[in-house]
Amino acid sequence: METHEGLAALVRAIRAEEDGKQLRKELAANMRAALKPGADEAKSQIMSLSSAGLSTAPALRTSVARKIRPEVKLGGRWSGARVKAFKLKNVRGFANAPKRLNRAGGWRHPVYGNREIWVQQHGKVDWFDRAFQGREGEYKAAVEAAMENMARRIAARAD
Repeated sequence: METHEGLAALVRAIRAEEDGKQLRKELAANMRAALKPGADEAKSQIMSLSSAGLSTAPALRTSVARKIRPEVKLGGRWSGARVKAFKLKNVRGFANAPKRLNRAGGWRHPVYGNREIWVQQHGKVDWFDRAFQGREGEYKAAVEAAMENMARRIAARAD
């Protein structure tokens, strides 16, 4: 089954069920569980970032790792499952840290204590992307398996 069309059809079938709300919660939980190993690997990748040249307080790597999690949305403008590194709030004024640390170009910032001198800083290039390299098929298959299991349960009820 094509994932996006299949997911939309599955969500419609769930809505038609009497206990649809509970079934949607269960499907979302199963899809998140399928992506959890990928999120854990991404967290491991960011925690392995060298702290050389990075200030120690507050802990940037830990803050970024805390904001990495599987996200599942069923219905609305976007339906699907993905692992996302959410923006940070109140961590050194660096809301886009997950995005900037992943970029080859790094980011520019003023030198601490001197607002007139700016420097270019680099993180661990592609730390987020490397967490999924070679395993995309595994995660997609696991999410599709969760969808298939739910579809089978709903089909079994109709019999």
